[in-house]
Amino acid sequence: MSAPSSRTASSPIYRGPLPHVTTVERIPVTVYAEPGDASRAVAREIVDLVRQRAEAGKKTVLGLATGSTPVGVYEELIRLHREEGVSFKSVVTFNLDEYWPMQPDELQSYRRFMREHLFDHVDILEEAIHIPDGTLGRTDLAKACAAYEEQIREAGGIDLQVLGIGRTGHIGFNEPGSPLDSRTRLITLDGVTRADAASDFFGEWNVPRQAITMGVGTILDAKRVVLLAFGEHKAPIVRKAVEEPPCSHVSASALQQHPDARFVLDRAAAARLSRFETPWLLGPLDSMGLEWTAGLTKRAVIWLSQQRQKPILKLTDADYNEHGLQELLSCRGRAYDINIEVFRAMQATISGWPGGKAAASQPGRQAEPFPKRVVVFSPHPDDDVISMGGTLIRLCEQGHDVHVAYQTSGNIAVWDESADRHVDFVEEFCRAFGVGTKTSGIADRIRQFLKSKQAGTIDIAELQAVKGLIRRTEARAGARYSGVKAENIHFLDLPFYETGRVRKKPVGPEDVAITVKLLEQVRPHQVYAAGDLSDPHGTHRVCLGAILAALDAVRTHDWAADCRLWLYRGAWQEWEPHEIEMAVPLSPEEVLRKRMAIFKHESQKDRALFPGPNDPREFWQRAEDRNRETARLYDRLGLPEYEAIEGFVRHEF
Repeated sequence: MSAPSSRTASSPIYRGPLPHVTTVERIPVTVYAEPGDASRAVAREIVDLVRQRAEAGKKTVLGLATGSTPVGVYEELIRLHREEGVSFKSVVTFNLDEYWPMQPDELQSYRRFMREHLFDHVDILEEAIHIPDGTLGRTDLAKACAAYEEQIREAGGIDLQVLGIGRTGHIGFNEPGSPLDSRTRLITLDGVTRADAASDFFGEWNVPRQAITMGVGTILDAKRVVLLAFGEHKAPIVRKAVEEPPCSHVSASALQQHPDARFVLDRAAAARLSRFETPWLLGPLDSMGLEWTAGLTKRAVIWLSQQRQKPILKLTDADYNEHGLQELLSCRGRAYDINIEVFRAMQATISGWPGGKAAASQPGRQAEPFPKRVVVFSPHPDDDVISMGGTLIRLCEQGHDVHVAYQTSGNIAVWDESADRHVDFVEEFCRAFGVGTKTSGIADRIRQFLKSKQAGTIDIAELQAVKGLIRRTEARAGARYSGVKAENIHFLDLPFYETGRVRKKPVGPEDVAITVKLLEQVRPHQVYAAGDLSDPHGTHRVCLGAILAALDAVRTHDWAADCRLWLYRGAWQEWEPHEIEMAVPLSPEEVLRKRMAIFKHESQKDRALFPGPNDPREFWQRAEDRNRETARLYDRLGLPEYEAIEGFVRHEF
């Protein structure tokens, strides 16, 4: 299942650098519409190399990475092994890094990660696998790191190195300041890196402070290097690594000096590259296969308005000419005409009636029928109120038949202490009213487990159930406060999520079938879904994939022709102004009501301690700040001033 895209998913969007971009992009970049397309292409490149070298009687030495980014590559390698008979008996592997200290069977161990995601599913030889040893004592590390380097040399060097990139720009665990000639060594992890890993370790305080990593010099010695990056949260650091001069503070930028290295990105991770963000500054658009569409014009004018710090309607011919938009001006005429066109397009996005009404229909929002049946899908049990709480409240107040569907239990995001407190309440309740005979035994098992629980240990079934019930009752309270009828609150508990750990299973037929059943039950006119692709754990992306697959399955139903799908954001990132197609303004009172709905999720109050991407504010603060910033941006563009705005993008299915 994949996230939405307006591009053809089977081929790269661009292969870079383009001729006129060579002074901007300092390293070749390939951009695909979806992460899956990129992963399959890289897997095929690996397999082609393995086969070519095997036919020549040679081994292939691969440098491998861990984390969520390369998982798609490994899944495709497993498929190629099973379905096309690709053999890995001639492959030797060296992993980039490992936490220290770390036992090989721990949940967060990279040795365990590689077995679960690749090695146990292909025919690679055990003796061909090399991973830094996280069990060694400190006094043995220097010798072991030197031996690791020697093993790489004895294998003939790495033929192809697969990399990811951290938000600090690190490759492997080469944090800011790592020398270009650094070798395999023990390194102290940056605070941002530890914060990003907090979810895997169930709290930042459980993340090891150090790790063993190949050095930048070790990586640069590889014959070929492919760096993968997916998601909007990677876009800023990708731009630094690709377009800015190499520096030790962004170790990935060292790849610019490699003779055969390239970045492979999805569209979201490439969003900040100049060819996507401001292509008009790079030369004639036709040289890039682009033209001045309404969408690109809108983006350019909003950018110009922000550069000049002037409302759209005050932009002049001189503003266009002096800021690289002469081509647009010559193609479209006077600044006045362009300004009016874009201003009206932005003005048309504003709607206080997200469900539409007969007296004031707007583009993309059906006036009839009224009221409408609406399904709001929430990946976690709080995304509905965090990301679109104001719109949810307004849809209910305006008389629509609103359903909320919580796609996952969210049990992984409840602290042990909170679960223990709720268990204590149930015991006290049963004693006070003389009910329940099994509670004490269940409570004893939970408490006994909690006493001996190690960081990252999978919860026992009873504890998972308690945590799920906590999220369920909070979600029900938040939805009812927003105006959703009790009978319209649905808990889907999609199976892909129920692993008891942060990493989840891929979405499967059962997940899609559950989603289809709800859609057929409600027969909605509007569907709202999370399009927040910066979700660091991937749950939003997977949940959206399940929704799109379900909508595809029902597309021939009579009601589906009149159904509209709107994507919201808010937990980690907001839509860019040129992307927004429906802007729902919120009054100060509505902002407060949204905040109160979020407060119903009491167990999530301290989730800022469990961040990703790292942000010291709580969810309600992040959501409010983003909604207020969107409203301020509309105001600066010369549009009406509001307290806050929730933005949506329509997706065709």
